[in-house]
Amino acid sequence: MDYQHVPVLAQKVVELLCWRQGGVFVDATVGGGGHARLLLEALGAETKLIAFDQDPTALDAASKALQDKADQVTFIHSNFVHISSILTERGLVPIDGVLFDLGVSSPQLDVAERGFSYRHDAPLDMRMDPDSPVTAAHLVATLSEGELAKVIFDYGEERWAKRIANFIVQERIQSPIRTTGHLVDIIKAAIPAGARREGPHPARRTFQALRIAVNRELEFLEKALVDAVKILVPRGRIAVISFHSLEDRIVKKTFSKLAAPCRCPRDLPVCVCGEQAEIEILTRRPIVPAATETAQNPRARSAKLRVAQKVLPDEGDEY
Repeated sequence: MDYQHVPVLAQKVVELLCWRQGGVFVDATVGGGGHARLLLEALGAETKLIAFDQDPTALDAASKALQDKADQVTFIHSNFVHISSILTERGLVPIDGVLFDLGVSSPQLDVAERGFSYRHDAPLDMRMDPDSPVTAAHLVATLSEGELAKVIFDYGEERWAKRIANFIVQERIQSPIRTTGHLVDIIKAAIPAGARREGPHPARRTFQALRIAVNRELEFLEKALVDAVKILVPRGRIAVISFHSLEDRIVKKTFSKLAAPCRCPRDLPVCVCGEQAEIEILTRRPIVPAATETAQNPRARSAKLRVAQKVLPDEGDEY
């Protein structure tokens, strides 16, 4: 497979994440290596990059794309939730910066066999890590109607979640739901015709929800961000690109808690709880792609970039 993935908000990522030359930086979701190459070129020949991805196809593509930088890059097949423990075990902490580029990549969507896309009929899979035991077909076959409705509503923000869950349960009694095409047909039948005429593809939200559930994306995100901040050097930076409101909400909330952890009552004139800020948020509003970028890469249109910097140990009470 030709694993081509255009890095989103590339210029801003380099500008805000590359605060020093050399050091150890981490690409938590290396994908095809687009951001990784730009970081290495900006950070210089003395930089070491640790590249994580739970998708072995992506790791293989990135290793080929970065062959000329092989002496600077270490590739690790793992979910980003394990970054802190793996780097600590390998003696690679503290780190100078880390990038999280969340969500599903274009190559994963475009390869029908992966089962991520509602536009191609394929096995209902959706695993980013093919070694993971749970597929979308497994969830559709085993979750109760209430559990399915909760997943589709919570992770897909789908207003017809209960009706879709009911149609899925009724259909699976008659026939196993094993393909994306079969599931799309069920979703279309469940959503009233009037609601299908406007907005995005009727299956988009349900497919997003199942993908998030299969890969436990939101479940792991807050822990991964908190752990990554802990292993940053003072002034080290963390950058996160999210692609939907659920991800961005978690990033925003986590950054806010780390930047302003005080637990004192609001009417107290001074802080007495002793909680100190761990980061300073550098992007008070998320950075979004310019119109020129979205015109060239439509999948960038929903991207949001947030960046924060680790606070110096003696600066905690200033934030």
